[in-house]
Order: sequence, then structure tokens, then C-alpha cells
Amino acid sequence: MSDEYSLHNVLERMYQNQLALEAALMELTLHAEASGLEEVGENVRGALYAIGENAGFINQGLARLRGCQI
Repeated sequence: MSDEYSLHNVLERMYQNQLALEAALMELTLHAEASGLEEVGENVRGALYAIGENAGFINQGLARLRGCQI
């Protein structure tokens, strides 16, 4: 039971939440752009780019944590 709340598991769930939020923001961005709000779409896409860059870094860190766990 204590393994359920290990650092690795908590970080993995945070990473999954980040991916879900990224997907939700993209859906809203597509809707905004379809409604003629191109500037809003550009602004959100800039934020999504940062999220994507950080997601790659987080994923690499999680892979290292997985490798260190016994």
C-alpha cells in the first residue's frame, strides 16, 4: 500500500494529468480558432509548446526513476 504513494507513482500521475490538460487545452484552442479567435489560438499554442517541451523532460526523468526503483 505504501508503494501506491511512492514518489514515482505520484510523479507519474502528475505527468498523466499534464498530458490530459494539454489535450483539453488543444480542444479548446481548436474551438477558439474555428470561432475566429486566431490570436487566442496563437497564445494558447505558445503555452502548449512549453507544456510539450516540459512533458518530454518530465518523461525522461520518470524513465530514470523507473530504472532506479528496486
